[in-house]
Amino acid sequence: MKKVVSIALSLGLVCSAGYIAEAKSAAKTYKNCTELNKDYKGGVAESSSAKNKGGKTKYKPYVSKELYTANKKMDRDNDKIACEK
Repeated sequence: MKKVVSIALSLGLVCSAGYIAEAKSAAKTYKNCTELNKDYKGGVAESSSAKNKGGKTKYKPYVSKELYTANKKMDRDNDKIACEK
């Protein structure tokens, strides 16, 4: 009986760990820059080494490769920063 319970608990932990990792990796996709800038005023950068090509900005971008990749279509000047302000 103890063996069955321990196997069931182990299986439950393995399944829940996979679910948590999957939920964490799903980045939100925004429909436009106005929506993205409500959550991230400075936009989203792919990495901390990304340099803005569009001129002076007010805010520093949030760095997240997953979030940038999900919203890459909004990086008009292809400088690895989406919706910079």
